Amino acid sequence: MFNRLTATLLATTLLTGTALAETTVKAVMHSGLRVLDPIITTAHISRNHAYMIYDVLIAQDSEFKPQPQMAGWTISDDLLTYTFTLRAGLVFHDGAPVTAADAVASLKRWGQKDAGGQVIMDRTASLEATDASTITWTLTEPFGPMLDVLSKQSALPPFIMPARVAETSVDEAITDYTGSGPFRFVEAEFQPGLIVVYEKFDEYVPRDEPADWMAGGKVVKVDRVEWVSMPDIQTAVNALSGGEIDYIEQMQVDLLPLLEGDPDIVVETRDSTGMQTMTRMNFLHPPFDNQLIRQAAIKAIQQEPVLAAMIGNPDYYRICGAVLGCGTPLESEAGATTLTQGGGVDEARALLKEAGYDGTPVVLMAPTDLVALATQPVVVSQMLRESGFTVELQPMDWQTLVTRRASQSAPAEGGWNIFITNWMVPEISNPISNPMLNGRGDGAWFGWPTDERIEELKEAFIDAPDAAAQVAVAEQVQNHALENGLLIPLGQYTLPQARRTTITEMINSPVPVFWGLQKAE
Repeated sequence: MFNRLTATLLATTLLTGTALAETTVKAVMHSGLRVLDPIITTAHISRNHAYMIYDVLIAQDSEFKPQPQMAGWTISDDLLTYTFTLRAGLVFHDGAPVTAADAVASLKRWGQKDAGGQVIMDRTASLEATDASTITWTLTEPFGPMLDVLSKQSALPPFIMPARVAETSVDEAITDYTGSGPFRFVEAEFQPGLIVVYEKFDEYVPRDEPADWMAGGKVVKVDRVEWVSMPDIQTAVNALSGGEIDYIEQMQVDLLPLLEGDPDIVVETRDSTGMQTMTRMNFLHPPFDNQLIRQAAIKAIQQEPVLAAMIGNPDYYRICGAVLGCGTPLESEAGATTLTQGGGVDEARALLKEAGYDGTPVVLMAPTDLVALATQPVVVSQMLRESGFTVELQPMDWQTLVTRRASQSAPAEGGWNIFITNWMVPEISNPISNPMLNGRGDGAWFGWPTDERIEELKEAFIDAPDAAAQVAVAEQVQNHALENGLLIPLGQYTLPQARRTTITEMINSPVPVFWGLQKAE
C-alpha cells in the first residue's frame, strides 16, 4: 500500500510538474481573428492564422526563391508538366495522411480565388493526383512565374487542407479546421475577436533545412501560443512592460518612447520590405461606377498628410506613388504626381463637375481597432470633402469591415463605396499576383472591377521576353491602374514590433511566425 501510495504521489508530482513546465507565448497581433477560412479573405490575420495550422507545397525563402516544403518538383523539358512529390511522414491533425488528392482539391479551390491562381488555371490542361503522393499539373502553354505564384507567402497562399474541406465552395466559409501544419487550432478555446489558442502538433515532421522565411524546417519549440486581443495599444504596451504578454506584432510609433530604456524589452523592425497602404473603391455602385469620379478621388488625395497622421515619424514612412511598390524591380511612379506632391484639388473638382456628381454619399468604412488603419480613413475623408465629395464615415472594428467588404449590396443596404487597407510590398510587387490588378468582375478582389485592359497587360507581362520588356509593361500597368482607379496608393511604411527579451530566435520574416522561437521562463 505504501509503495502504491508513493508511486501515485510521484506520478501526480510529475504530471503537475509537466503542466507547470508548459511553455506558453502570449501575443497581441495587429487584429482580432474572426474569419478562419484563408481562401475567402486576404486579411493578413487570417493568413497568419493559416500559416500556424496549415502547410504549403512549396515556399519562398528570404531571397524570394521557391523551395520544397511539403513537396519537391520536376519540370518537363517542354515546360508544360510540373510533377510534385509529397515527402514522407505528412499527416493531418486528425491523424490521416496527407495525400496528393488533398493537395489537388486544395489547389483547385485556391485557384478560383487567388489572382495569380486564376491566371494559372486559365492555362491548366489538367491537375490530378496520379498516385497517393504525386501531383501532376499539366499546362496548355509555358508559364514562367508558375513556381513563384505557387510559393508566394501572400495574399492567398495555397494552403493544403483535407480534400473533404477543400471541396467546400469558395462562396462558403469552411467549418472544419483540420490542418497540416506545425500547430493545431484549439477550437474549443476560440473566442472570436478575443483569443485564439494554438498547441504544438507533435506529429508534424519539419524539414531538415534551417527555417528561412516560409521555407525550411518549421520546428516548434513552445507548447502553446495564445493570440490575445487588446484593441487599445496603450493597454498592450503596459501588458508587455508588466510581463503579462510576450509580444506585440505592430507598435504605434509615437508610443515607442514608453519602451525605450526598458532592459526587458526589444523593439525592432523585422520586416525590411515594408508595407503599402492604399484605398480601394467599389466599381459596382455610384458614385465610383463612374471612371471620372474615381479619377477625381485620386486627384483629391495627397499622401504626406495621410502618412504623417498614420506614422508621425518620417523615418518609418516613404512617399511612394508606385502601384507595384517603391524599391522593387518594377517600380514606376508615372501618373502619381498629385498623390506624391499634392495640388490636385482643383482637378478633382473639375472632374466631379464634368461627371455630373450629384452629391451621392460615399460610404467610407473606418476600422477603429487597428493601429495601422485607424487614421487613414479620417484624413482621406477630409480630403475628399474638401474636393467636393459627400462622405459618410462609418466606424467599425476591422473584422466587421473584412466581412462587410465582401458584400456586393448597395451602400444603403449594408454595402460600401470605399475602404483602406495595407499590403506587404512583396505581395503587390508583381502584376500577376497583385490582388488589386484583377479585372475579372465578380472574380476580382473586393471592388470587382471589370477591366479587360489590365488583363491584356498581365498577358503581355507574362509573354515579355526579358526583364527590360517586363519593366516596360509594368509602366503601362502603372498608368492604367491610376487612369482607371483600380487603387489609390497612399505610400509605404514600416511598423516595429516589440518583444520581451525572454523571446528569442524569432525568424526574420514579413509574416509573423511562431515556429523556431524559444521562450525562457
